[in-house]
Amino acid sequence: MSDLFQPRLSDDLVSLRPLQVEDERDLQRVMADPALWDQHPDNRHLPERFSLFFTESINSGGALLVSDTQTHEVIGTTRLAACSKDAEFVEVGWTVLAKAYWGGRYNLAMKQLLVDHLATHERSALLNIAPGNLRSARAAEKIGGVLASSTHCPQLIDPRPGYLTYVLPVRLSAASA
Repeated sequence: MSDLFQPRLSDDLVSLRPLQVEDERDLQRVMADPALWDQHPDNRHLPERFSLFFTESINSGGALLVSDTQTHEVIGTTRLAACSKDAEFVEVGWTVLAKAYWGGRYNLAMKQLLVDHLATHERSALLNIAPGNLRSARAAEKIGGVLASSTHCPQLIDPRPGYLTYVLPVRLSAASA
């Protein structure tokens, strides 16, 4: 897989690197918290659901492990995927962060690293958020994501019922994070 989908990125808060099979146990510890999934349509905290998610992540060729740069502790995962509707865009999604890392700073840092990386490849980022996942929608808005609509990037709107598509700007907002 190309550097576009399997980068190694870091700043003073987070480090991202390609997800590997050997990361399964550490990532499962993070994702075993049911609170992470209370607004998500899939119960990935359950071992059998996590196993499916992990296998899909590995097979995607775009999954990244997220670690705390200072402690080197695994704190989550995210994924990059080609956008079939517009080659200029890459979907950033499947993001999970341990609850201790909620609140904005770590998500903002991670997403800014990804947006900057995509910009070096002349690509932009979008997020598709599952129905009812208000926490993720609010997180997208906090970092400056703009909801796709009939007048803003209509070609990018996720056709699945209830999904929200956000387009991330080149410089994310830290004002509310």
